[in-house]
Amino acid sequence: MSLPEPLRSRLGSFSRTVFTDGRRSGPQQPGGRADNEIVSSLPLQMSLYFNVYFFPFWWLSTIVMLHLKYPALSDYYKFILVTVMILASAIEVVRLYLGYMGNLQEKVPELAGFWLLSLLLQLPIILFLLFNEGLKIQPLERAVHAIFALFLTIQVITAFVTLKRMVNKLATHFGLIKFDQLEEHPL
Repeated sequence: MSLPEPLRSRLGSFSRTVFTDGRRSGPQQPGGRADNEIVSSLPLQMSLYFNVYFFPFWWLSTIVMLHLKYPALSDYYKFILVTVMILASAIEVVRLYLGYMGNLQEKVPELAGFWLLSLLLQLPIILFLLFNEGLKIQPLERAVHAIFALFLTIQVITAFVTLKRMVNKLATHFGLIKFDQLEEHPL
């Protein structure tokens, strides 16, 4: 199962715009063999792997703490917290799937989607849960949210570096293909 084609093309276009290094003029490996280079990130994959096992623990502990403190919360914080938990859970499942697909299969649009979901949605939600004192944060919550925020920070940084390398590899590969086509069929 992959992303719909319009979404893939938009994320691919976004990635080429943001992550392409204009200073590169060609392959950086001797012999010009950019095709064989593996650009998926081991630190990102390790972080995703541990996050997959940490997420159920985070979810369970957050739900238990929500159940325990629910009567003490004001009505608007009850609504906000339930909404945030539903959103964070749904976003996390999609985000982890896109991270695995994008990193292991070196798919730029999926990894860009993972990076955007991590940076623009999941990280602000976790920081809200970690630092908003109106939520009557308990020590267990503070600990699991801090670990989750650490995972997200590592993933945002490593995904950015990985995306930059992937896009540069693809741009170099595309340039070499165009150059080969020009040599075969000169004007």
